[in-house]
Amino acid sequence: MYKLCLSLLIGLSLILTSCGPNYIFDQSYDISNDAWAYADTLNFEVDIEDSLKIYNLYLELEHSTDFYFHNLYVQIHTTFPSGKRITEKVSLELANKAGAWFGDCNEDWCTLNIPIQTGAYFNALGKHTITLEQYSRKENLGGVKSLAFRIEDTGQSR
Repeated sequence: MYKLCLSLLIGLSLILTSCGPNYIFDQSYDISNDAWAYADTLNFEVDIEDSLKIYNLYLELEHSTDFYFHNLYVQIHTTFPSGKRITEKVSLELANKAGAWFGDCNEDWCTLNIPIQTGAYFNALGKHTITLEQYSRKENLGGVKSLAFRIEDTGQSR
């Protein structure tokens, strides 16, 4: 009976771990003193090896439950292997209209995984640099603990 239960537990754990997201890129930054300054740009360098694959792009933000705003504006700069750079301003919604935080929260911190683009693909092979800047009304934005950028391989091609 013991061997059967052990085999079932091992099999179940393999199934559960194999069903998670397939991230081809996952990098995070801890924000010093939990305050994200304008000058603190976050750079993520991704080497794309397949321009036919379809990806989902995520930001994961960890913020204080005392965070002053219900959203966070960021500028996302993408620099392509050719050197061309595009910039997009994005509002990351952190709470609903009633003020309840999205994500997984405890007494002090909330962690929120935010899809920023689904069904994405990269036209060029090689190194892409994603740069994130906070773009709020405050030069030093308190209550931001960490930020991660992730790219999930959807298993599909275009």
